[in-house]
Amino acid sequence: MAKVAVVGVVGRTNAGKSTLVNALVGEKVSIVSPVEQTTRNTIRGIVSDTRGQLVLLDTPGLHKAVGDLGRLMNRMARRSAAGTDITCVVFDASDEPQLEDVGWMQRVAKEKPEKVLFVLNKADKAPFYEKMFHDAWEEALSLAPPSEEEKSFAGPLWVKSISTTEGGAKDVLDFLFDFAEEGELLFDEDTVTDYPRKLAIADSIREKFLAKMHQEIPHELGIIVKSIDESASQEKPVWKITVDVLVNRPSQKPIVIGKAAQTIKYVRKLAEREVSEMFGVKAHIELWVRVEPGWMKNQRILSDMGYMGDLV
Repeated sequence: MAKVAVVGVVGRTNAGKSTLVNALVGEKVSIVSPVEQTTRNTIRGIVSDTRGQLVLLDTPGLHKAVGDLGRLMNRMARRSAAGTDITCVVFDASDEPQLEDVGWMQRVAKEKPEKVLFVLNKADKAPFYEKMFHDAWEEALSLAPPSEEEKSFAGPLWVKSISTTEGGAKDVLDFLFDFAEEGELLFDEDTVTDYPRKLAIADSIREKFLAKMHQEIPHELGIIVKSIDESASQEKPVWKITVDVLVNRPSQKPIVIGKAAQTIKYVRKLAEREVSEMFGVKAHIELWVRVEPGWMKNQRILSDMGYMGDLV
């Protein structure tokens, strides 16, 4: 019988959750960027090996919410941690514990889930604040000590990770499989994600914009895949993908397009290559930049982006 578990991968924004999920899956299933709040949906990454199967829910990072979109992201992060078999809290231990880190610790201390893994990520960095995170946990636990009924609460298991290097997340994977219990596989063994393709394509495009523009307007940039027209060819399927790129203000539009359209051409080229490899097709992407004031508060637009549907 295989070992199976659903794992909620949570933590503050930019702690390295998406990089860890990609490392565990062995393929890119989640957007990675040095810019905070890059993961906006809950993404399922699926790990299958001889031991069984882990379904990883890569969640938006918890942060100080601003506006409807920020509140939705935080709600998805919290709800994705609930109802899972294992809670995996990822900390950026190259930095001192932040308010959001302490918040996750306090939640674990209060709820005392049976299976919790605390991952001290970025263990290759110096300084590495391992002791400060252990001290922060002891303080959080002191505020919610176990009752008589909770005396069996063993607390979290701790593991260090370097999720950017090959094999750097092996210990995390081993601990998760140790926690997993026998059951039927939830997905086919060759499946690495069940993330909807429109959202995966949108994430790929947004990642390319973030890499190119850095901190210019990353959080005011929205991507909606409007249509995917499929046609057959002798070699491989051809997808014509039409995409709206949303900005809040007219002054942002030329930034997104770039001088002589350099930025948008760069993004289109890299996204077409990645989408083609991801889905085994030949992708042609049309990017249309549209000014949509206040799109992050528009319920219809947020729904089109996949933020208003099922949270897990």
